[in-house]
Amino acid sequence: MKDIVFCSNNCFVLYSAAVQAKNSENKESAPTLPQSPMKERPPKAFHQYSNNISTLDVHCLPQLQEKVSPPSSPPIMFPPAFEAAKVEAKPDELKVTVKLKPRLKAIHSSLEDCRPPSKKWKGMKWKKWSIQIVIPKGSFKPPCEEEIDEFLKKLGTTLKPDPVPKDYRKCCFCHEEGDGLTDGPARLLNLDLDLWVHLNCALWSTEVYETQAGALINVELALRRGLQMKCMFCHKMGATSGCHRLRCTNIYHFTCAIKAQCMFFKDKTMLCPMHKPKGTHEQELSYFAVFRRVYVQRDEVRQIASIVQRGERDHTFRVGSLIFHAVGQLLPQQMQAFHSSKALFPVGYEASRLYWSMRYANRRCRYLCSIEEKDGLPLFVIKVVEQGHEDLVLTDTTPK
Repeated sequence: MKDIVFCSNNCFVLYSAAVQAKNSENKESAPTLPQSPMKERPPKAFHQYSNNISTLDVHCLPQLQEKVSPPSSPPIMFPPAFEAAKVEAKPDELKVTVKLKPRLKAIHSSLEDCRPPSKKWKGMKWKKWSIQIVIPKGSFKPPCEEEIDEFLKKLGTTLKPDPVPKDYRKCCFCHEEGDGLTDGPARLLNLDLDLWVHLNCALWSTEVYETQAGALINVELALRRGLQMKCMFCHKMGATSGCHRLRCTNIYHFTCAIKAQCMFFKDKTMLCPMHKPKGTHEQELSYFAVFRRVYVQRDEVRQIASIVQRGERDHTFRVGSLIFHAVGQLLPQQMQAFHSSKALFPVGYEASRLYWSMRYANRRCRYLCSIEEKDGLPLFVIKVVEQGHEDLVLTDTTPK
């Protein structure tokens, strides 16, 4: 009896008639292979064998070599997963079925990863950092600004400028010292020798009006009337801003009128709280800042004459950059030589002026001008006072 050899998938199987007889005797001890679905062959064949290897999985498939292609080329499409490659069984051959496991699609770009991105911060949480300051109960007093300034001064961590001297100038109308707020009384204007007035205190007086050049007229007249009028709010003298309503006698200081909530209008009129309209008004003025050039119209010649007539000078008179110190005097025997057709040259006259330096550009210095007597004739002396240099004295017999 001939031996039959089957070869399938590198596995050799050797069957013989004796082995088959032995296997038939041990049917109860060993399980039999399942019957093949193939049709029975003609009775010529004395032996029938079946081998079903459909359960074998192919784990290693031949991989195609990747070819470099331009990015615009479409990716290679593989057949859909789980598609079975069937091999038709012929009557004289074995029936083999190959099942493919699902595979991921291939991507040409090696930089891209088709795997799902992993969560890098998984399991981590954000935490808030909070600071809590606990002040113990007791008589704790926070330091004031002066104590903090002294402490910083001791440490030497800050540079504090010298304190500004207090402004003792007082307004003749509202009696408040120093310059006021820009949106309030505003800056102080010189009215006369040691007489000052706030800009808005003078501007909102009933008699005062402003010219196109910015001059305030009738300020002295308003001041004389204010000395006899009492404010309805603070009950002090110097009130000059009256209500525009006919037969209303209410009169206020400018600052008191703001505190009393009087209504100001753009045509420089004012209504007291009793006569002002309810609600808002189109012509109401709510901003009092004045940035234009405004000055008090005064007679400077008369002011200079009043200064000369005074025996003792308690105040300094200044006109622009010229500061007047002393007027001097002339004796009868000096009258002929100490004057000209346009000016007098009194002995002892002294004034100083701030003018451009003779040594440095864009810098000013002080020039002290005086008149002395020498051989019966006036001697004009100019002393140049400049920081970093010795005083330079210039003299001549003429003022030029």
